[in-house]
Order: sequence, then structure tokens, then C-alpha cells
Amino acid sequence: MIDLIYGPGFLGTRARFYADLTLILIIASALMFTIGWRLILMKKVSAHRWVQTAAAILNTFVVLMVMIPSFASAILPGIPAKLLEGTYGVTTLHALIGMTGLLLGGFIVLRANGLMPRFLRFTNYKGFMRTSYFLYMAATLLGVIVYVTVYITGPA
Repeated sequence: MIDLIYGPGFLGTRARFYADLTLILIIASALMFTIGWRLILMKKVSAHRWVQTAAAILNTFVVLMVMIPSFASAILPGIPAKLLEGTYGVTTLHALIGMTGLLLGGFIVLRANGLMPRFLRFTNYKGFMRTSYFLYMAATLLGVIVYVTVYITGPA
């Protein structure tokens, strides 16, 4: 199993299997968030909640299992000295926006599923959800930029 995870990727780039899988899963979660957004526009509240919850769980799993460990081992030791070198800056921006979106999205999911204490509940979801969606999409775009820079256009 370890050989598969750290073996060659399947997208035809220099990436390892886990990096290709991470990219696919994050794009899938972004598509799910977009489907959920469309569902709420069609007033399908229950379906919207299920899709958004599933997307947030998938996203959280990938972030906790791959992105945080990768950032901690490959990027964090170079901050702040290398922040303006290579992909350190864009990866750090990706991490900051992504973590903000993840925390806000997690809060919304917990609240929407009735898992927050009463004093943390709110009724005006629209602004929170729009902000969270924007952060998820910005983080996804930056993640794709990091992937392309590191595994396609960057030095071999």
C-alpha cells in the first residue's frame, strides 16, 4: 500500500500517486460544493445540506491526512526565510485561505446539522455560506496552481 501511495502518479505528471489523488479529491469536493450551491438556489434545502456536509467531510479528510502533514514537513520549516522563493509564498497563501475556509465551513456544517451549542447558532446563513464557498474555491484554485507549478511547469 505504501508503495502505491508514494509510487508514480496517474495523471502523467511528475507527481506521486498521493498528490494526484489529492488533486482529484479536492476538485471533486469543489464540484460538490458547487452542486450544493445550485441545490439551494433550487430550494432543495435537505439535498443541499447533505451534499455540502459530504463535501466538507471529504475536504477535511484530505486536508488532515495529506495537506497539513505536507505543509508542515516541506514548507513550514522554510518560513519566513524562503517565503519569496519558489512555491513557498503561493503554498502558504493557499494554506491560510484553505484553513480559514475549512474552519468556517466546518462551523457552518456543524451548525446546519444542529451540532453547535445554542449560543453559537445563527440564522442568517447566506453571508457565512457565501464567504465559505468563496474561500473554498480560492483555496482550490491556489492548490491547482501549486500542483501545476510543482509537478508540471517547475524544475524537474
